[in-house]
Amino acid sequence: MRRTVREIGWAVRGACRGSDPELFFPVASSPEQEERAKAVCAGCPVLADCRAYAVRAGEPEGIWGGLTVRERRGLRFPPGWRRAAG
Repeated sequence: MRRTVREIGWAVRGACRGSDPELFFPVASSPEQEERAKAVCAGCPVLADCRAYAVRAGEPEGIWGGLTVRERRGLRFPPGWRRAAG
């Protein structure tokens, strides 16, 4: 638990702190809403921390670090990646 608090301590400095969470976690996403969320992220002082956290944690929803779920998955599992057969 202690590690998690320290790991996401950067979040209090995020540009999104004063924004409506629906912008980043919409019920039904649209390209326009996605672009508005990414615009907030673009000027964020903790963009790299947020992005690294979301990719590492496998965040299943929302815009984190200026990336959608699909974009984050692309970083975690690049083209050609295959899970080892078990």
